Formats: sequence, C-alpha cells, structure tokens
Amino acid sequence: MGNQVTMSDIARRAGVSRATVSYALNGRPGVSEEVRERILRIASEVDFRSSVPAKALRGAGTHAIGMTLRRRGATVTIEAVRRRLISGIQSELAVHGFGLVLQFVDEGAQEMEVYRLWRAEGRVDGVIVCDPQIGDPRPTALADMEMPTVVLGQPEHDEGPPHVWTDPVRASESVISHLAALGHRHIARIGGPETRSDPFYAVETFSAVCAGAGITATVVMAAQGAREGVRSTRRLLVTRPRPTAIVYDSDIMAVAGLGVAKELGLRVPAELSILAWDDSVLCGLVRPAITALSRDAVADGGRAVQLLLRDIAGERPAHVEVPVPYLVVRDSTGRLDD
Repeated sequence: MGNQVTMSDIARRAGVSRATVSYALNGRPGVSEEVRERILRIASEVDFRSSVPAKALRGAGTHAIGMTLRRRGATVTIEAVRRRLISGIQSELAVHGFGLVLQFVDEGAQEMEVYRLWRAEGRVDGVIVCDPQIGDPRPTALADMEMPTVVLGQPEHDEGPPHVWTDPVRASESVISHLAALGHRHIARIGGPETRSDPFYAVETFSAVCAGAGITATVVMAAQGAREGVRSTRRLLVTRPRPTAIVYDSDIMAVAGLGVAKELGLRVPAELSILAWDDSVLCGLVRPAITALSRDAVADGGRAVQLLLRDIAGERPAHVEVPVPYLVVRDSTGRLDD
C-alpha cells in the first residue's frame, strides 16, 4: 500500500481518532503506551510514511495560524463583521509572511479535535479563538497543548491567553440612549447564544443598562442567522405589549427582522424601530436603511495577529482593549407616531 496509506486508514484499523494516530506517530504525550504500540505496529505493517512536512515534524515553524468558526448546517453564513475580521487577520499575516488556516466546525468537541490535530501534526504555530463561552475549556486545553493563543472577546479574568476586547457597557449605553431619546420605553434584544461569556452579548449588560434608563427590556436568546431572526421577531411582534424597538446582534438578523415587520404591516420606524449591533453594506442598502453600531473589525483582526505573533515569539502580551463601536444613525430608528 506504501505512501497511499493515510493516518485515517490507520485510525480506522486501530479504532482510535486521527489525532491519536498523529500523536502516537510523532512521539507526543497524551497516548497510552498500549495504544501507541498498536498504532506503530499497524503503521509498520502497512508501510506507512507520514505526509506531514518534515519541517513540522522537526518542530520548525509552519508560518501559519489557525482559526475555527462554529457554524451548524450545510449552509455557512459569515456575518459582515466576521468577513471584515478575517480580512484584517489575513492582511496582517501577509505582512509577516504567514497564512491563515480557517476551519468550520459544528460544535465544541469537533473544534477541540481540530486543535489537537493541528498541534499533533504541526500545521499551525498558534490559533485565534472566537466567541468565548461561559466556562470555556478552550484556553486551558490550548495552554496544555502549549499552543500560542489569542482570544477575541472580553476576558473573564486576568489569567490565561491575551484577549482583544471592547467595553460592553459603553456600547450598550450608546444604543439605549439613542432609542431612549426617541421616546422608546420598551426595547427588545434578539441574539445569543446564552452560552457566550462575552458581556458585549450578555443578557445582564443589556438589561442593566435598560433598567438604568427606566426602560423595560425583553431579551430573546437565539442562534445567529436569518431564520432565527425571522422566528424570534415574529414571536415578539405578535405578543402584547409588544416592544417599540428591537436590537439585533447581527446585520443579517436585523434585515430578516425588517422583513417580518413589513410582512405584519408595521411601519418602520413610525411603529417599530430596528437597530443592528453590527454594521454592514447590507444595512445601508435595505429600505429603510438600518441604524447600526460600526466597529473597525479589520483593525481588530490585525491587533489579534500582532498579539499572537508576540506570543509565538515567546513574549507574554497583555489584553488589548479596542475602541468602542460608534452608532451610525439611519432611517430605521425614529420617534413613534402618536
């Protein structure tokens, strides 16, 4: 069989994962001696020769960094802010002669398997972690792998890898104060998921800022995407009393919500104001154009790469707080008709 044999072939014969095979063949810890001997015996029997680049096996740098994005289902939708973020990451990497390895995953277990495989095969020199979760196991697991890491999101504590983050309270205040000045006293927010630890998306942050302004807050936790935007908006707008303004976590959800409002015969903004937490070209193209928070995601991606390269070089960079997004006011927010 010779060179045509792959690690996946060995994994099937040994009854283990592909990452376990890679760990065993490369002499890395984390594999029992019994399993390692079984894998090595099978590899010898089939005359396996690793296709991993020799420089990776020697421990030399690959000049690549990895990033995963969790997206369920066959259709992968990347929000505008994510596209800008990836653009910023790739631009900064290019300056330093690095490439980006981007992997879509369905859930946490698959994501951890990707990290283990990357580390075992030496495919990347470090990783950028997105969407921190409550009690997130990824930073600790990556530290155990000795994988240089940067996290995009608010840190829960000072320890751990460096984070690139923005102040969630000030961002929420700019949104709520704008809607309060227009006379809104019942504001809903659609977004999530609730497992995310970043206070920028947390229920407590939004609700606390609303309470401080004397505003009733309704929060609907939903997965990202147009389908959830439609479903959650319809559920909100058929209840009584319904909110007079809705804030969406993404541009895609906000556009979907605008479509539901029109379908139900509600005039925007005379009867309902709509605001997106992330700005995009899409927000400016629909009618009425959607008021949104605008952030420099390209610059954020560049900052994340700079921190990660410092970590790879053996430094211990600190967290970096980036500027608060600013509100771009358009026609989807306004005063209610009497």
